[in-house]
Amino acid sequence: MKIKVSKENLLNGIITVQNIVSTKVTLPILSNVLLEAKGNILKLNATDLDIGISCEIPVETLEEGAITIPAKRFSDIIKELPSGDIVIHAKKNNQVDIEGTKCRFKLSGLPRDEFPKFPEFNKNKTIKIKQSVLKDMLRLTAFAVSHEESRYVLNGVLLEISDNIIRIVSTDGRRLAKIEKKLDEKADQDIKIIIPSKAIHEISRNLKEEGNISFIAGTNQVLFDINGTLIATRVIEGEFPNYNQVIPKPSDQKIRMGTQEFLSSIRRASLLTTPDFQAVKFEVFGDKMIISKTTPDVGESREEIPVEYKGEELVVGFNPQYLIDFLKNVNEDTINMELLGVDRPAVIRLNDYLYLALPMRI
Repeated sequence: MKIKVSKENLLNGIITVQNIVSTKVTLPILSNVLLEAKGNILKLNATDLDIGISCEIPVETLEEGAITIPAKRFSDIIKELPSGDIVIHAKKNNQVDIEGTKCRFKLSGLPRDEFPKFPEFNKNKTIKIKQSVLKDMLRLTAFAVSHEESRYVLNGVLLEISDNIIRIVSTDGRRLAKIEKKLDEKADQDIKIIIPSKAIHEISRNLKEEGNISFIAGTNQVLFDINGTLIATRVIEGEFPNYNQVIPKPSDQKIRMGTQEFLSSIRRASLLTTPDFQAVKFEVFGDKMIISKTTPDVGESREEIPVEYKGEELVVGFNPQYLIDFLKNVNEDTINMELLGVDRPAVIRLNDYLYLALPMRI
C-alpha cells in the first residue's frame, strides 16, 4: 500500500476513529487502526470488539493495499508532522514508512488478516432521523445512564421505535429521563434495543446540526451511518425495566421557577456536599423556595429564590447532582416541577420530554 494524503484530512480521519482504541487489550491488533486504500479513498477502521468505527478520507492512491498501525503512536506522529502532504508506504514485511515534508518515520505494523472484520447489515431496513433531533434526544437522556457494573442492563439507553415514533429512555434506578419524537417516515419494523453508553458517547461526538443519520438494527448489533462515518455496536442483552410503572400521572400541584436561577442556587448548595451527606434541602411555601445545605464539620448555606406555587408547604431533599444534570441540559427559560411529597419523585414534563428524580432523606 502506498498513498499520498494531506495532513489535515488524515488527522481528521484518525481523530474520528481513535477514541474507541484501548491500549489495555489482550489482543495487540486491537491497539491498531486498519488502513485500507482502494481507488482514491482511504478507509480507517478501529474496534474494541464491542464497538467498531469506520470512516473514509480522500487520498491519492499510488498502490492499493491495507495495513494496521499502532493507533496512538500513529496519531502522535501525524500530529507532530509539518503541514502539507504525507506519503505512507506499507511494505511486504509490514514495515510502514511515514514521510512528511522534511522528516521520515518507520513503524512496525501488523497484517490486515488479523484485524476483526466490520459487521454486515441488511441495508433494506434503514431508519432515518435528523442528526440535530437525535443529538438533542441523547443530550437529554445519556446523563441518567447507570455506571454501576452490577446493573449492566442500565449501562445504556433504551431505544424504541414503533410506527413513526422514536423513544429514548435512560435510568440508573434513582432518576429517569424519557424523550420521544416523530420520525419523518413510518418504520418498517418495531425496534427495542439497549445501546451501551460508550457507543452513545461516540455517536453524540460525531453528530452535527444538519443532515440525517441512518441506522439499521441487526440481531444483536446496530449500525449508525453519520455522513459516511459508520459506528457499529453490540447491544446490551437483557430486559430493560418497565419505566411506565414508575412515572406518576400528571399533577396540577406544580412549582414554577426560572431554570438558570434554580440551577445556580443548587450548584452553590452542592459545594458543601460530601459522599456521606449528599442531600440538599428544598423548602417550598407561597412564592419562594429556600435551598439549604448543612454538613457536619464542613459548613452550611441558605438561599432563597422566587417561585410560583399554590400548594401546601413542602420540605424535601434531593441529590443535587440529579437536578444539576437535568437543568444544565434543558433550553427552557422556566420549568414546572411537580412535587407531591417527601417520599415521592420530582417530575418535570416538557412537551415530549420527562425527567424524574427520587428524593433523599434529610
